[in-house]
Amino acid sequence: MALVTSQEMFKKAYEGKYAVGAFNVNNMEIIQGIVEAAKQENAPLILQVSAGARKYANPIYLRKLVEAAIEDTGLDICLHLDHGEDFEICKQCVDDGFTSVMIDGSKYPFEENIALTKKVVEYAHSKGVVVEAELGKLAGVEDAIKVKSKDATYTDPDEAVEFVERTGVDSLAIAIGTSHGAYKFKGEPTLDFERLETITRLLPGFPLVLHGASSVPAEFVQLCNKYGGQIPGAAGVPEEMLRRAAQLGVCKINIDTDLRLALTACIRQFFVEHPSEFDPRKYLGPGRTAIKDMVAHKMRNVLGCSNKR
Repeated sequence: MALVTSQEMFKKAYEGKYAVGAFNVNNMEIIQGIVEAAKQENAPLILQVSAGARKYANPIYLRKLVEAAIEDTGLDICLHLDHGEDFEICKQCVDDGFTSVMIDGSKYPFEENIALTKKVVEYAHSKGVVVEAELGKLAGVEDAIKVKSKDATYTDPDEAVEFVERTGVDSLAIAIGTSHGAYKFKGEPTLDFERLETITRLLPGFPLVLHGASSVPAEFVQLCNKYGGQIPGAAGVPEEMLRRAAQLGVCKINIDTDLRLALTACIRQFFVEHPSEFDPRKYLGPGRTAIKDMVAHKMRNVLGCSNKR
């Protein structure tokens, strides 16, 4: 039981044609729900921390909570920085004990993205830490990331090959039609599987990553909407599309919006049914269970990583 990198996880996932879930964490209950599901499902696990989560919860608290989860469950866990925006935050997370970092230079021109990514790779690899990068732009909103649909760009397969070769990066987040956040997909969602297959063929054995891959079960959207506040367009990517992507070289699928909606739906329902309650344990406890159930569902029915640890 230890903090580990994602290298062995991705090797097994690629060969087994499944994906490892990378779940965003913000507080204790979310971490507990996720690791309880991973232990129940005997699944590999990546816990990832965004810049917003670091600011909200304090990186020291989050890291210690992850260490406590490892001690409590006996799981090997990869601790990953999600969407690091510059070299400094990646360096800080490497120095703080993260085993994986993402440098997101997708907002920069190709050559600048390469230079920034290479700088992070050189530092992280010297400390035994793996690096994820991004090529292409996903539409949507996540923390400080805001990209309009008209500004989204799909990943160019030939550029992906050059990018990986010149940076030495360990995994690559690609854009094939997913988008960040719950507010998306005015029409029918589609993924460019032809593009994915081309990238996989050009980079055989190389782990690819999908961001913005929310696929929230309809009952959670309905609960959120029923008990206060409409959440439009939250159905996201159909789960069968994610399963197919996992069979075509996608080794890591990020999951965040799904967890937020599951937790929010549970808490909204609790307060409608118990309006005078004020003990946080009474509503965060069921919320933790909702997180666990959502994660177990993803591992078993979407990612295909149950019993793959």
